[in-house]
Amino acid sequence: MLWWGGNSETGDTGDTCETGETRTAVGPVVRDAALWAALAGVALVWFVGHPESSVALELVLPLAVLAVAIPGGRRWPVAAVFAVNALCALGLAHPGTPANAYVVALAVSAYLLGTGPASTRSALLVFGGCLAVDLGLCAALGVGAVWWYWTLTVLPLALLVPWLFGRYWQAQLALVRGGWRRAQLLERQQRLVAEQARLRERTRIAADMHDSLGHELSLIALRAGALELSPTLSGQDRADLGELRAAVSDAVGHLRDTVGVLRDDEGEGAAGAAAPTAESVESVEELVRRARDSGVVVDLRREGTPAPEGLAPLVERAVYRVVRESLTNAAKHAPGAAVRVRIAHEGGRTGVRVTNDAPDAGQLSSSRPESGGRGLVGLRERVRVVGGTLRAAPYGHGFEVVVTLPDRVSPDRSRNVTPEEVPGSLAGQVPGSGSGSGSDSGSESGSESVRQLTAARRRAGLRFAAAFVLPGGLGLVVLGSAAYAAVQLGGSVLRPADFDRLQVGQDRAEFANVLPARQFPYASDSAKARPRPAGAVCAFYRSSGSLLDQVDVYRLCYAGSRLIAKDVVPG
Repeated sequence: MLWWGGNSETGDTGDTCETGETRTAVGPVVRDAALWAALAGVALVWFVGHPESSVALELVLPLAVLAVAIPGGRRWPVAAVFAVNALCALGLAHPGTPANAYVVALAVSAYLLGTGPASTRSALLVFGGCLAVDLGLCAALGVGAVWWYWTLTVLPLALLVPWLFGRYWQAQLALVRGGWRRAQLLERQQRLVAEQARLRERTRIAADMHDSLGHELSLIALRAGALELSPTLSGQDRADLGELRAAVSDAVGHLRDTVGVLRDDEGEGAAGAAAPTAESVESVEELVRRARDSGVVVDLRREGTPAPEGLAPLVERAVYRVVRESLTNAAKHAPGAAVRVRIAHEGGRTGVRVTNDAPDAGQLSSSRPESGGRGLVGLRERVRVVGGTLRAAPYGHGFEVVVTLPDRVSPDRSRNVTPEEVPGSLAGQVPGSGSGSGSDSGSESGSESVRQLTAARRRAGLRFAAAFVLPGGLGLVVLGSAAYAAVQLGGSVLRPADFDRLQVGQDRAEFANVLPARQFPYASDSAKARPRPAGAVCAFYRSSGSLLDQVDVYRLCYAGSRLIAKDVVPG
């Protein structure tokens, strides 16, 4: 395998593979080292701001765990999330604050879990396990309300929101990759259509060769046969004309074989559907006159009403093709037989009937060309394209071709004409260009690539909602509860300077102006259980407005309205 553009022709693949493997291995190592350095920097900044923290337990040990969890998360992302969550749980044992810097590492691990192959079920199970460990630790340590609040809000959000964003990012990348794959597929399909267009053009040329040149050669052979019977010719002249007639008959057969080879690439149906490369400028009358000049006995009659002015060009060409193919077949298979052509316009339809008698017994009997059957196949498809019908069958001792065509081609029928059925419509047609039939768009909309792209878009949309809308709602709830907690805690702060100025024995009215608006409602049980003077009523106040730090609590005890005791409950 060539990793980084190795040259397979020269055989120098060993160094290239080694270099590619080295780069492949170095890339993740560099990224893991950079991530570890960034998280270590965050941890160091937090540690500097909390000098009372333990160096071994809250800096060295967590950084060592991260050094293992980050690269290990590529193979075991669930275990990495558990390991980093353990660092956050270690912070719950801190006496001053439940917050630590490793909640950032937890969010990063959850994001990497979301971008990886882990299923939704496994991710939710690991999140539930982490939350159970954190709550169990809080219960075992008997922590305060702030610790519980941190465990029930911040840690779940650090797990859920990055994971949802990682899943959304993964779905978005899958959508982009699916779009590029579809673009490549369309490019290949466009090249395939261009190649098919070239094959169909070759088939159209083959159809013209068969219809026009075959017709002319048949007339030449017929004229040579007629001259062969002239009484004024010598025996040598008759022999020469016989050889000429045989050579022309052989040429017709060779032409038929060549056309057959060209048409085999597309199949008889597609070849039959091919239209002439140019519109016929010759009328049916001129065609019949040339056939008569070649010795064919043709009786042409137009019956019924005159041809309508708005006769569709497709119908005119179809009539011309029917008469020309019938005359060609009569000249080849029934030389010397009389041919009758009847064209009638009546009731919005055009009818064409061509019949020929049995061939003369002595003409071309030894070298009658075999029928390839391709002319009638193409003619039948031409008639079908414009919405008509064709019947070709023996008639008496001869043969009959009966065609019925509409005078006007309906819009639905004209839209369903394929590019190879209409002259000049092959240029630049590609799938989805808007000029094809409705069935093309229907088949494309049901293709596997479209279904996969639609599913990828749906997944990306759902994950977008899960990554932003759901966390946004949870965030509003958390922010609301945090604001309420901030009001509760911030409104119960007694400044240390004011506490120091209070004197036992003072009346409450003397210092009521420095007391907070409300008491601290979340004093610990140990603080409430401290001994108090008999008959005293005690109030608790926080010494700082910090929401996440454990602060000292002030206790003021009153006998009536007189302050009889004040003390500090350590945080």
